[in-house]
Amino acid sequence: MSDSVAHAIEHVRQQIHAAEAAAGREAGSVRLLAVSKTFPASAVQQAYAAGQRAFGENYVQELQAKASELAALDIEWHFIGPLQSNKTRIVAETAHWVHSIERLKIAQRLSEQRPDSLPPLQVCVQVNVSGEASKSGCAPQEAKELALAVAALPRLQLRGLMCIPEPTEDAQKLAGQFALLQQLQQELRTAGLALDTVSMGMSADMAQAIAAGSTMVRVGTAIFGARHYHS
Repeated sequence: MSDSVAHAIEHVRQQIHAAEAAAGREAGSVRLLAVSKTFPASAVQQAYAAGQRAFGENYVQELQAKASELAALDIEWHFIGPLQSNKTRIVAETAHWVHSIERLKIAQRLSEQRPDSLPPLQVCVQVNVSGEASKSGCAPQEAKELALAVAALPRLQLRGLMCIPEPTEDAQKLAGQFALLQQLQQELRTAGLALDTVSMGMSADMAQAIAAGSTMVRVGTAIFGARHYHS
């Protein structure tokens, strides 16, 4: 299996480079986040052996277990799933990044619970660009107020914005949702926040996201294969 993971990562990297070139962007301007949720630590090790260092997890217990098992490796752990206030301590003590801040209360708890011995937690505010009731994220009109409040908290460093668009075959609708996130990011930079991260794009819509200005794509299926969820 390790060869297949290594091969898949190389293929995804080639796709990212091609999308960067097609968008007239500098090579290497988009980071790959390998989303390892539901896959075992052994799969993360295979991707690590292929040179991948940043990994995304959606579930707190899974993040904790893998980070513990793979503690000897210099992995950058990104928490990208919905986060409840009773689970913030584990994430504050384990993750390097959190992409999914949608409420100030969660950010405040992460700030309070981030150990002084660790560097500031790198964070993104998640915006619900599609308006779907089932989606996490703050409303676009609330993003600026939330981002400014998060940026003022100690032990956190606000890096940018994240979104999960509506799964759609409509390229125009998708482009509009990506453009909304990019527009909000520009507004926040104009407001004086030094942001460098736009976390958007997954296996199916990576090229469109890069064309729209993504700086970090979150890719799971195209690297590790189809997910098997345990009921």
